[in-house]
Amino acid sequence: MVFNDGWWYLDPDGDVRGGTVLDNLADSGDVPPLVGVFVDPGVFPDAENPKNRNVEYDADDGRYGDFLATEVLPRVAEMHSLADDPSGRGICGGSSGGDAAFTAAWQRPDVFRKVITFNASFAQMPDGNPYPRQLAQGVDRPIRVFLHAAQRDLGWGRREMNWFAENLETAAALSRAGYDSRVVVGDGGHSPNHGGVLLPDALRWLWH
Repeated sequence: MVFNDGWWYLDPDGDVRGGTVLDNLADSGDVPPLVGVFVDPGVFPDAENPKNRNVEYDADDGRYGDFLATEVLPRVAEMHSLADDPSGRGICGGSSGGDAAFTAAWQRPDVFRKVITFNASFAQMPDGNPYPRQLAQGVDRPIRVFLHAAQRDLGWGRREMNWFAENLETAAALSRAGYDSRVVVGDGGHSPNHGGVLLPDALRWLWH
């Protein structure tokens, strides 16, 4: 199970505490034992804008999925036994990390087939949210998606750049296309709190 913005999801004092959640669910038998892979975005210390997060996470191409498939997972496989079956692999992220999670599975379903997005930032992808359009055109992927949206997310009530609306439109497109998907809507804003509450249930559902 890959987590984008890895340290934020791994932080034992944070809102999500992904490592603890994985351990507890495996101990209770709700999910199989999972190897947690917590990956942080790149940083260029000497650059004018050192954080490379939005460049990596908001892109709608296969580069990030390829990076995980060809560089990160092979290194992890040197230390732990990983499933060869992509249906045994998941990826999770929030905000732009949610974009990266969905896109990695969309572009590389041979690697990931389970997806969790919390407050995904589809609205700020460089050329706009591509997924409702592609799903409406019949583009098909063998993926299972747990999608979370927050009613008071960024841009709520606006016609453009509305994070909440873009998540709902993606969820609706998945449903119309017959995908195995689940959408959960919260009342909050662009915050990790609800995602932290939902993570155990999202993992149970994905592996059910």
